[in-house]
Amino acid sequence: MPEPITLRQVPPLPSRLTDLRPPLWIGIGLWFAAFVVLLVARLGFHAGPPTIWLWTCFSGWVLGLIGLGIVYWQRGAARRGARAAQQGIVN
Repeated sequence: MPEPITLRQVPPLPSRLTDLRPPLWIGIGLWFAAFVVLLVARLGFHAGPPTIWLWTCFSGWVLGLIGLGIVYWQRGAARRGARAAQQGIVN
């Protein structure tokens, strides 16, 4: 009779690979910096880039802040032990 197959336990990922906050903050900062640069170019030179670029950067900045709020909300729910929160991401 063949021996049963045993599965080895996979070690958990380090927290620096599972924490979403640093990349979110970097992305938010880049969107905000691009928004400020385009705003200065638009207002300072009176003939800056197309307005769509300005609003795209503004939208990226605002949506990044909303995403950051969702991440903090989810982490708080996981710490409280809410049933709907994902498990295993609490540091």
